[in-house]
Amino acid sequence: MSTSSAPLPQTWDLSSYFPSLTDPAYVDFKLRLSADLKAALASAGSAAAPTAGGWIRLFTTWEDLGSRAAHLGSFLGCQGAADTSSERVQSEEAALALVDAELAKLKTRLVLQLRAFDDNAFVRLLADPGAANASHTISRLRAEATYQMPVELEALASDLGVDGFKAWGRLYDTLSGRMTFAMTFPDGRQEQVPMAQRRALLSHPDRAVRQAAFVGGNKVWAAAGDTCAAALNALAGTRHTLYSRRGRGDFLEAPLHDAALSRSTLDALFAAIASRYQVPRRLLSLGARLQKTPALAWYDLDAPRPLNQPVPTYTWDEGVAAVQSAFDASYPKLGHYFRDIVAKRWIEAEKRAHKRSGAFQTSSPVTREERIFMTFAGTVNDVVTLAHEAGHAWHTHVLAGLRPCAREYPMTLAETASTFAEKILVHGLLSEPSLTRDRRAFLLDMETNHTPAYLLNIPVRFLFESRFYEERKRGVVPTSRLCELMVQAQREVYGDVLASGEEDPWFWASKLHFFITDVSFYNFPYTFGFLLSQALFARFRKEGPSFLTRYEAFLQASGRASCEDAVQSTLGWDIRTPDFWTEAIDACGEAINDFEGALNPAR
Repeated sequence: MSTSSAPLPQTWDLSSYFPSLTDPAYVDFKLRLSADLKAALASAGSAAAPTAGGWIRLFTTWEDLGSRAAHLGSFLGCQGAADTSSERVQSEEAALALVDAELAKLKTRLVLQLRAFDDNAFVRLLADPGAANASHTISRLRAEATYQMPVELEALASDLGVDGFKAWGRLYDTLSGRMTFAMTFPDGRQEQVPMAQRRALLSHPDRAVRQAAFVGGNKVWAAAGDTCAAALNALAGTRHTLYSRRGRGDFLEAPLHDAALSRSTLDALFAAIASRYQVPRRLLSLGARLQKTPALAWYDLDAPRPLNQPVPTYTWDEGVAAVQSAFDASYPKLGHYFRDIVAKRWIEAEKRAHKRSGAFQTSSPVTREERIFMTFAGTVNDVVTLAHEAGHAWHTHVLAGLRPCAREYPMTLAETASTFAEKILVHGLLSEPSLTRDRRAFLLDMETNHTPAYLLNIPVRFLFESRFYEERKRGVVPTSRLCELMVQAQREVYGDVLASGEEDPWFWASKLHFFITDVSFYNFPYTFGFLLSQALFARFRKEGPSFLTRYEAFLQASGRASCEDAVQSTLGWDIRTPDFWTEAIDACGEAINDFEGALNPAR
């Protein structure tokens, strides 16, 4: 990676955004954005019967303002993640939230104006040169217009949402954020543990620690069960009311629109998974045998499998080199891009105080640059995270030449490039000539351990949530019934691999995703993206480098078409059929076979 012996930098350079938060360029950028946004809102408010050209001009203005706001948001997001102690950044982010609210108002007016165009006029609008490469976005806006209430009711819903609908989500965040539970460790030590640390304890190698965290945590969730049930019922009830007022007959219509996905594709996806439950169950059964139990308890699902391989560690330079080597060998264009962003210092990886946890990729539509945020602690998972986020950055880079609205892709397609890059890394590590059998088993374990989460755990969430929303139409669903629905879903999906009586009835309360207010049915896009990436990588291994041109065409289409059309037009695959998804699931099964073979070479 480097021609000198000096270690690679682990901090990023943000100067191309703005020199600093106090620099005149930053202050001027904010002032101009606010002034232009105010002018756009005034202009939009005066156009009751817009012309096609007038609407296109407003749409282009909205695109531009959104890009500039995203530029600010990316910069402040980077600043805030790198230093959580900065009160100045927090203040600036609060000010940006007001800009985002004004942008939302501009979008509402833009959407409502589309009602003025009948079908023939809309076709002519799409033919306007200013709509080039934006027909998908404009068509989606028109679909939203179909489900908009009158302006005054939408404004009322927005205002009530602050202290009503979204308040339930904030209540849950506050409640869960302050929770602690009594934990008795195997050595008899007792400690009051923050609920935020429970997840780490549920993946502890010691089963007694996992069980204690599970039991202790669930006592607290049970005590808060009625409050959580009230919040969940309020969120679903409000959505049902708004869906009814907006003319949406099915509670899945809105999340499917957000995902740019059809109901037939979603049904095909989950039908395929149900027909192949045995694939991820087989991996969990292997885990049960390794820990010498007949089946798993819920608190065993995230347990590390006991292998003979010590966990490898990496320096930052070694981690970067591992990713670089894998990319160069399999995908030279991605390797060139990765070398470039390392050299330009677009990656923040230093381990230090006051950094936000987690990892993300962000970008500026203005400078058309990407940044990666993570904290590199030297584990193999950190190396995988680096490759994963580099995949996200590559996706953004491939879209950089398109207009702003064509660079926005849904959650369903957001994890494809990242998982694809992650798999390139793992298979690169598996190709090392000096690889031992134990290290091979370790890497295959790492490659396969996400499979049960995507193919069992998320289907449990979807099944529970679908049945809950259906019952909520008829009235409030009691706390006890929520627990029943959750246990039923877990038994149906996990089968005998989950020991009877060892389910988690309070999973609906402890899982934050059910209480997110910005989007409902938050989870299924992740399973979609996971399986699509499996299919992409399987085809890449079969066809070799020639596949990459089609792969990049698919990435470029991700913001300009529905999921079905993006895949069909570039790859020729029909994702509306269960057969496509079963083939992708079977590819996961092949990796599990390899893992079993590495554990039992004589098999």
